[in-house]
Amino acid sequence: MVITPVLWSTAGIVTRQLTPELQQSGRFEITFWRSLFAAVWVGGYLVGVQHSLLGTVRRAGRAGLVSGAMWCVMFCAFMLALTLTTVANTLIVLSVGPLTTALLARAWLRQPIAPRTWLAIAIAMAGMVWMFAGSFRTDGGAHVAGMLLAFAVPIAGAVNLVTIQKSGGTVDLIPAVFLGGVFSVALMIVPAWPLHAGGRDIFLLALLGFFQLGLPCTLMLVAARNLSATEISLLALLEVVLGPLWAWLGAGEVPARETLAGGALVLVALIGNELLPGNRPRTIGGRRSDSAAAIH
Repeated sequence: MVITPVLWSTAGIVTRQLTPELQQSGRFEITFWRSLFAAVWVGGYLVGVQHSLLGTVRRAGRAGLVSGAMWCVMFCAFMLALTLTTVANTLIVLSVGPLTTALLARAWLRQPIAPRTWLAIAIAMAGMVWMFAGSFRTDGGAHVAGMLLAFAVPIAGAVNLVTIQKSGGTVDLIPAVFLGGVFSVALMIVPAWPLHAGGRDIFLLALLGFFQLGLPCTLMLVAARNLSATEISLLALLEVVLGPLWAWLGAGEVPARETLAGGALVLVALIGNELLPGNRPRTIGGRRSDSAAAIH
């Protein structure tokens, strides 16, 4: 699961290599190409490994459709929120993801949440606010609309994780990532048209689709066999912590002191949640062996 947000966090540094015109006015097109290549990557995996694309999609059933719709919301809403409000506003909203997931998992799956995990959620949210509070803005209706749109990401992420966990490993939901890409492409093609990306831009967007979206989302589904929904949502915050680091190392964008301090606080929360003793379920053959597994 740690590999997943590491790959997710490379979006900023790769996007910086796109042409300035595409960076400034091509958010819909970037989302279109990224989703397209993610769908191609996952579709190729399903054909090459499972020798059936339509068959695996059909077997995913209703859970696959729900999960695919949630992937689509996450693929699109983040980029669209950035067209209306600041990156800081968007990321602060995303910090509620672990809390949203914990509440939904407790209500829907009746998963017990360890006290250390509640503490980690609170500390991580505080760290995220510390990282970006200096750039937080609420002036103007566009910022409010953007933050409301950004809130769709943690909600969709929570619903997606609960859907994945509720399937209990009995349904292969990797096809849902493919469906999410297809749904996103269908939604983005009209606002993205006409397409302006050149050959170099398309190559970089293919890298994003393959390695920053398709592969890590697939890895997350593998991790979900052994981790709770809340743990996955907490570890996903590494993306926000690592993003400024890659921009610093690869593009010379020196982060503010608050960004470093808040990021360190988030890391403390994540590491503490994984290392401190608690009531983590044991796994047997990729399945949880305690009462949490029984609900599946």
